[in-house]
Amino acid sequence: MIERTIAAQTHGRYLIAPPSGEPAGLLIGFHGYAEATDAQMERMQRVAGVERWVTVAIQGLHRFYQRRTNEVIASWMTRQDRELAIADNLAYVEAVIDLVAAEWPQASRLVLAGFSQGVAMTFRAACQSSRRVSGVIAVGGDVPPELAPPALSRVPTALVCRGRRDEWYTSEKFQGDVTRLRSAGVDVEPVEFDGGHEWSDAVVAAAAAFLKR
Repeated sequence: MIERTIAAQTHGRYLIAPPSGEPAGLLIGFHGYAEATDAQMERMQRVAGVERWVTVAIQGLHRFYQRRTNEVIASWMTRQDRELAIADNLAYVEAVIDLVAAEWPQASRLVLAGFSQGVAMTFRAACQSSRRVSGVIAVGGDVPPELAPPALSRVPTALVCRGRRDEWYTSEKFQGDVTRLRSAGVDVEPVEFDGGHEWSDAVVAAAAAFLKR
C-alpha cells in the first residue's frame, strides 16, 4: 500500500457585510467546528460599532452534513494531513483578505476574530499574514502549539475570552495561553465570563470596546 497526496483546487465560501460609510478596517471571522460561516457572521454582527467595519466570515474548506438537520457545516481540518491542511487554509485565507482589501483599500486596520476551533485558524492567519495585523479576538479556543514566540509577537494585541463553565477550553489552557502570549510580547486582555462554550453578551461587550480602541 502506497499513500500519496496531491494538490487540488477547490472553492471556498465567505460572507461580507459591507460597512456603512468610511470603513474603520477589515474584521475577518473564523467559525467553530461543525458550523457554517453564517454562525460567525451572526456573532460578529452583534458587536456594537461593527457596522463601521468591512466584516468578513470565512468558511472552512472541509464541508459535511449535520446528521440531524442535513445542514451543510464545515471544519478547518482534521489530524489527517494536518500540515498540508494548515498550508491550504492559510493560502485560502490570504486570498480572501487580498480580494476584500482590494475592494476596500481604505480599510487599513486588520482584526481577526475566531470562536472555538476557529481560534487556532485566527492565530495562524494572524502570525502568517503578509499584512500588518492590528489585533486578534479569540473566544473559547486555544493558541496552536506550533506557533513560536517570534510568530506570536506579530500580534500586537489580543482579546482572549473564556466562559468559566467551558469544559473544553479549560482554565488551565486559558491561563497558559495568556502567559504564553504575554511572554511573546503580545498585549493581552483576558476576559473570563459567567457562561460556557459560547460567544456571550460579555464577549460582545468586550469585543465592541476592543474594536473601538
